[in-house]
Amino acid sequence: MSSLKVKLGILAAGLMLSGCMQATHFEATDTKAFKPKDKELLAKVRYENTPVAEPFRRAIVEYHRKESPGSIVVDSDNHYLYYVLDGGKAIRYGITVGEEAMAWSGIAKVGSMTEWPAWHPTPGEISRLGVPTYVAPGPDNPMGSRAMYLYSGGKDTLFRIHGTNQPEYIGASISSGCIRLTNEDAIDLYGRVKVGTIVVVLEPKHGDSPYNSRLALGAGGTGQAGSY
Repeated sequence: MSSLKVKLGILAAGLMLSGCMQATHFEATDTKAFKPKDKELLAKVRYENTPVAEPFRRAIVEYHRKESPGSIVVDSDNHYLYYVLDGGKAIRYGITVGEEAMAWSGIAKVGSMTEWPAWHPTPGEISRLGVPTYVAPGPDNPMGSRAMYLYSGGKDTLFRIHGTNQPEYIGASISSGCIRLTNEDAIDLYGRVKVGTIVVVLEPKHGDSPYNSRLALGAGGTGQAGSY
């Protein structure tokens, strides 16, 4: 999928959904929660910090599924990650997800967590993307500001929830299978979860349609190790 097609798709989704989102309570980034290192490195980013389309901005929404508060639910079909709150609410984050052939679904736990992680690309990624064998932590690292590593059955699934240096693709399916948030949203989510947090990645077609769903529209009607 070309970058132009991806960007046009995100724009189209934003236009179609924007009229249905008026009652959603959007959450601004609280920079007071950033650590000194976060402020230092985010001030050095060289990528264009493209604003996220409104339907994919962080928001507090109504949540009708039955997952327990404190758990994470990933709706890859609609490019949303939910952190479940008490009282039938959730924090909804817009995400980039894997292309269909590389996507992963299932139930996992956060097995480990890292601030400003290094990236160790797999041989397949090195060949396919032309990247080096190691990328040091920092603002230009594709793993971004935070990484939460997903484990299942006590073993690393080789998939992660992490930040990104390509915020323009939030709302698209382009990654190698991992779940990307903006660096600011990754910091916010990281501060809420802990090792052992349950993560449910819904199977394709098992998410809620963004055109007729409380989960997708919110309140008021509205692989591999180091992969990214």
